Amino acid sequence: MNSKHETIRCERCGKSIECKANAFTKCQCAAVQLNLNEVEYISENYEGCMCAACLEELKEEYTITLNS
Repeated sequence: MNSKHETIRCERCGKSIECKANAFTKCQCAAVQLNLNEVEYISENYEGCMCAACLEELKEEYTITLNS
């Protein structure tokens, strides 16, 4: 059975995720709300897709870094 979405690995943790770039609002990563500064922080070290859990962790890491 063919899926219309691609299964990829999270660039950070390697977990398999279903990429729904063609239906972004339904993609698991869309559940993580990032502001522009958080996006820039993450994109300094990563280029590919990541799971929602990793995005949440990096968002928290950014907040900790900002407040230290």
